[in-house]
Amino acid sequence: MLPALIVLGIWSAAEAPIIRGVVSAGLPENVKALTPAEQSLIVGRINSVARGLPRLTPEEFETVRKVRYGFTTPAEAQRVLQERGTVLGSAPEPYVIAAAYEQVELLQRSRTMLTVLIAALALGGFAYANWRMSPTLRARNTVEAMVLTGLFLASTVAILTTVGIVFSMLFEAIHFFQSVSPLSFFFGTTWDPRFSAAGSGSNTSGQFGLIPLLWGTLYISIVALLVAVPVGLFSAIYMSEYASRSIRTIAKPLLEILAGIPTIVYGLFALITFGPFLRDMGAHIGFEISATSVLTAGLIMGVMLIPFVSSLSDDIINAVPQSLREGSYGLGATQSETIRRVVLPAALPGIVGAILLAASRAIGETMIVVMAAGIAANLTLNPFEPVTTITVKIVSQLTGDLEFNSPQTLVAFALGLTLFVFTLCLNIYALYIVRKYREQYE
Repeated sequence: MLPALIVLGIWSAAEAPIIRGVVSAGLPENVKALTPAEQSLIVGRINSVARGLPRLTPEEFETVRKVRYGFTTPAEAQRVLQERGTVLGSAPEPYVIAAAYEQVELLQRSRTMLTVLIAALALGGFAYANWRMSPTLRARNTVEAMVLTGLFLASTVAILTTVGIVFSMLFEAIHFFQSVSPLSFFFGTTWDPRFSAAGSGSNTSGQFGLIPLLWGTLYISIVALLVAVPVGLFSAIYMSEYASRSIRTIAKPLLEILAGIPTIVYGLFALITFGPFLRDMGAHIGFEISATSVLTAGLIMGVMLIPFVSSLSDDIINAVPQSLREGSYGLGATQSETIRRVVLPAALPGIVGAILLAASRAIGETMIVVMAAGIAANLTLNPFEPVTTITVKIVSQLTGDLEFNSPQTLVAFALGLTLFVFTLCLNIYALYIVRKYREQYE
């Protein structure tokens, strides 16, 4: 079955693009001269008609077919197709129906050829396997080689995906830096993109200073870690060293529920409940706290990150050999001294890795920041004022009616590349810490 499955996968992936290319090549020259957006609309109409053709009765099919040769009106074809649930804004042109017919015919031929080819490959594979079977066949070696090949291909998926992401961002970022100076981007302190709508012809590029966005990202992440790290680490210490089995069985799953709550729910909680609560409480004690602020976003994000720190740290602390604890107790150390001077140093690489993982998660968060911190690019030290982050601006720059090749849109790729490099450096540093201290305690 393996050759048949491989051919099925390749054929299924290549079928639609090839048929689409053949159908597009047969369109009239005046259609090929249209803009890509207009051609995309026409291709969508062709696909709609093609999806409706197999549902027609023979009489309806004949009615629509006559449009292809000019024997009836397109309006009649539109009526027939819409009666079968095909959504069309206007009557289809004859060349649209002709292209739809060709697409359906090519698809039917492709499926017939695929069925015959897969059946032939399956029968051929069966015959080959039956011929190979003998008492001297070492089938295990062949199977293990195939499994090893499959594992190797699976392991390359993540690498190739990462490479594809990097290059897709890199090329678009290069286009952005051709119109905006890298110095003004990386060291600018003003974010004012001056949006220009698609087709407006405006060439204003605005100011794309990264510093306010980077500061907002780091500021909110630091506040979140100041909440998540102590609470998460102390929770892990309690559950692994002090809590009884019954308490641990109940407390750990309840704590890990926080990781399963969608971030949009955290954002709504911050926007509707927690932000106004902080604002009102600040007014009572004489502080002016905005409902959307660094403090609001940082505290809510810190609660979201607690399971990342506590669960990973708990598993790492439990993995510390019991012999280290017993040796410490044998020397007269108390339980708290054993935890501080033996257990935590032995678990330090994993704890640092958990903290940096939580930091990477905080840096990439979007929904909580949008609802709890606002969208204003503000360079401030006041935690009671709104700021924004890189991820929020990536979303805002890629949405709306904008020219894709304008600096206002291309800056999103430069921001994404910057964020990718920043989190990559964090992960490399975490790997360095883990390797350095792991060698010390192994």
